Amino acid sequence: MKVRYFEDTDTMLIEFRDAPVAETRNLDENTVIDVDADGHICAITIEHASVRAGAPKFSFEKVAA
Repeated sequence: MKVRYFEDTDTMLIEFRDAPVAETRNLDENTVIDVDADGHICAITIEHASVRAGAPKFSFEKVAA
């Protein structure tokens, strides 16, 4: 998984898998989901990310099963 924040456009791109995108779905006017041929999420793009998603602040925590 990769998380990228583009400060110049205030856009966050979260890439979950490196797979060919079969379809792009608009959740709303500022959020887009890319899915593969099986409907699995490949990526999410969030516009106005500093307001809508708290970007560029980010933390990651791996929790043991």
